[in-house]
Amino acid sequence: MYFVYILECADGSLYTGITTDLQRRLAEHKNGTASRYTRAHGAVRMCYSEPQLTRSAATAREAAVKRLPRAAKLSLAGAGDVRRHEGKSRL
Repeated sequence: MYFVYILECADGSLYTGITTDLQRRLAEHKNGTASRYTRAHGAVRMCYSEPQLTRSAATAREAAVKRLPRAAKLSLAGAGDVRRHEGKSRL
């Protein structure tokens, strides 16, 4: 089983990825060992995930989610509490 996920970063940006283990991947992002993006922007929490049966399906869905506008990603995440830091520079 694979998962497509969206992380909220410290600067309010969103990061989308895939994994087979959500807890492990979140810990990797928080430790700065998962991706350059989240190492630079600071992963705060996982705000959305959805299961996919195959890696191929997860990769296709990840690409589709990445193409969505921010508002649609926030809608997926139920986004009432995803913070957005307007006017602050990104790291």
